[in-house]
Amino acid sequence: MMVRTCKSYGTIFAYLAKARVRGNQFGGDGSRMQSESMEQSLLKGWELAAFRPCDDTLVGELLRCVRSDLPIRSLMVFVLDSASKVVSVVGAAGAPGFLLDRKPIGCTEARWQELSKWTESGELLRQSSPRRSGKLAWLAPESIAGEAMALPICLDSELDNAATRGAVLFELDLGRSLQSERESSVRAWAGPFGLALANSMRIVPAFKREVMAPDGSERSDRISVKEHVVGAESGLRAVMERVQLVAASDMPVLILGDTGTGKEVVARAIHTRSTRLRSPFLRVNCGAIPPELIDSQLFGHERGSFTGASDQRKGWFERAHGGTLFLDEIGELPLAAQVRLLRVLQERQIERVGGQDTLHVDVRIVAATHRDLATMVHQRTFREDLWYRINVFPILLPRLCERTEDIPELTRHFARKASLNFGIPYVEPSISDIDRLIEYHWPGNIRELQAVIDRAVILGRGSKLDITTALGIGFGQRYQPTPESDEPTFYEVIPESHALSVPQEPPPASTADTNRIESLNESMKKHIERALMASRGQIEGKRGAAETLRINPHTLRAKMRKLGIRWSDFRED
Repeated sequence: MMVRTCKSYGTIFAYLAKARVRGNQFGGDGSRMQSESMEQSLLKGWELAAFRPCDDTLVGELLRCVRSDLPIRSLMVFVLDSASKVVSVVGAAGAPGFLLDRKPIGCTEARWQELSKWTESGELLRQSSPRRSGKLAWLAPESIAGEAMALPICLDSELDNAATRGAVLFELDLGRSLQSERESSVRAWAGPFGLALANSMRIVPAFKREVMAPDGSERSDRISVKEHVVGAESGLRAVMERVQLVAASDMPVLILGDTGTGKEVVARAIHTRSTRLRSPFLRVNCGAIPPELIDSQLFGHERGSFTGASDQRKGWFERAHGGTLFLDEIGELPLAAQVRLLRVLQERQIERVGGQDTLHVDVRIVAATHRDLATMVHQRTFREDLWYRINVFPILLPRLCERTEDIPELTRHFARKASLNFGIPYVEPSISDIDRLIEYHWPGNIRELQAVIDRAVILGRGSKLDITTALGIGFGQRYQPTPESDEPTFYEVIPESHALSVPQEPPPASTADTNRIESLNESMKKHIERALMASRGQIEGKRGAAETLRINPHTLRAKMRKLGIRWSDFRED
């Protein structure tokens, strides 16, 4: 649908007030309005959008107008940036509890061409199944559970001769559907939303979006809402309660947890729930910067301050001014850098390398590490005063094996993400897939789970999730951990194909062997095998071998791998 904007928005508004917005004007498809209420709500929508840019507040007001006639639960407005081939959310609103991941969507050349042609066609897309495909799968986030409709917008401005493409995503109330004859009512809303989008492009020439800094750090300049965190209502409930407590203040936060537990996700959740959400979020990996470049990266440098400094450069603190600086792996900072960082945290002032001017910075610090900083303080490898400065409000993230109730939702989340990234149809994980994932011990936490699901999607080729192979890819035979380590291996091993049988009791020992003392591992192996025989191969549960031996199931599995015990030998199929 082509909406041609006029030089005077007042002319539009005056004309609409007289014409009462018939269906053949400004975004209709030639049919008359379905009801008087639709006519009134559409007129109200034009009034709201006449002089205002598209943002969350306006979209929320337009949603209330739309709901007066249509069973719409949520709305999202997208803009397509032809320069970067990125689709960004510029406004969204929904029912109470509506959460949205507003990360911009990057497009390949082929996908961009397909989206561009669709915006010019005016075709209304509809899909009732949550297993979406095509353009709706690219636009609709995972939080959209109801029937979805996507309406394209193509603006041809007479003022700057530039075409602006966008789209509006409608989510219907759960369990509701829309009759085909009511689609004209949805198409009529292209006019108000297109006008608001035109206002945005004229008032805000460049929509703020997430960009990558030259040094590889990630900066978010976009205005964001609270992003959806998988497990916020279950396994991460306690964590998110602490996030909610501390987010509104400027108190430093220290996030502790194993590698891959989602520390950056929690840091972003703190930022988006704070008063700094309209300011930058800058993420820095402290362990990836050479020690000789720490000062330049932190505080910036002046031109000619050292060899290779060909121009002036702002440091992390300057670029994050007014926002949040996420110092990931802060335990990797050398002691000399810790001293300079402590001074900045205390005085909130910096000096560029080679400069003489003192610069004031207003930055909130969120630090994270998988290291035991308290032990490092005792060993004098981490400064005690810096430890007290950043450890004001600690948040401890649980390991994935401690929040297994989130694995089903995480699996679906990563499967959808992988399907979109790889261009493979989405396949819902089966109950057996989920059970197999829950049984695994996940030493790599959520990062490992995402890697496994990515492999499972590729190996399944759009017909299934090949979880079994994905958990053991790369090993031609059963992997045996070293005797010195009881730690779980990073990958589970592909089960060997063999006839399942229950091992028989060993023959009686000869007289020569009666005086031989078994090694501890031999005795432990026999003891575990007897427990497995009694439980018929069951490890967890009330009748499992772990309960009988009174040890953690994950510890039992690690011992079994170390001793070469296969649980499948004790199962009766």
